[in-house]
Amino acid sequence: MVLRQLLRVPALLRAAVAVQLRRNVGLSAVAFNRAKELDPVQKMFLDKIREYNTKSKQAGGPVDVGPEFQKDMNESLARLQKMYGEGDLTKFPEFKFEVKEEESEQLREHLAASHG
Repeated sequence: MVLRQLLRVPALLRAAVAVQLRRNVGLSAVAFNRAKELDPVQKMFLDKIREYNTKSKQAGGPVDVGPEFQKDMNESLARLQKMYGEGDLTKFPEFKFEVKEEESEQLREHLAASHG
């Protein structure tokens, strides 16, 4: 009886229901995989990643690096600043385009002619 009623529903609604069911099944599979026990190697790997993440947040940068790494990092940053300007490398650059009034007027005329 339910099957007959489902067959009477318009095709668009059936498609929407099918998509929703697929999503729910997909989410259930992800939840099931997370709940599943990990093997010891996977568990140890994830624990080490979490431990490193905690240490790096506390240190404010890379963990367990020697002076050689810090020297290379500083040289690389200096090289990048020299190549791309003396600005802040953590910010996206701001671009300023100067358009002369004459060019602006020519562009307006061209657009008006092409659309008119």
